[in-house]
Amino acid sequence: MAALKVANFVVLAVATFGFGLPAKAASDYPTSTVAEYVYACMKANGENRDMLQRCSCSIDVIASVVTYDHYEAAETFKQMGLVAGESGALFRESAPAKTAIGELKRAQAEADVRCF
Repeated sequence: MAALKVANFVVLAVATFGFGLPAKAASDYPTSTVAEYVYACMKANGENRDMLQRCSCSIDVIASVVTYDHYEAAETFKQMGLVAGESGALFRESAPAKTAIGELKRAQAEADVRCF
């Protein structure tokens, strides 16, 4: 009987401790990055509740596939690649740029399949 009481106490203590802590974030993406992604996604696809859900799902899938550091690098390569001429060529044509952008495109394709 005493062992059962101790076991119940341990289960209760673990549950209390576990539920008392804030939930661990699904990713290490900053809130501003998530908000920017969802905002741009909704602007492109429609500004309604359904798109809010789908766009939020999309960034969650991307975050589960690509680390924030890789996401940030790919987005930087994409933005800098928009610069015309030789200045942007490095960001469009280098092996690291192609690898980073390719990784992000695969994550976005996975997000499209799962969320849209």
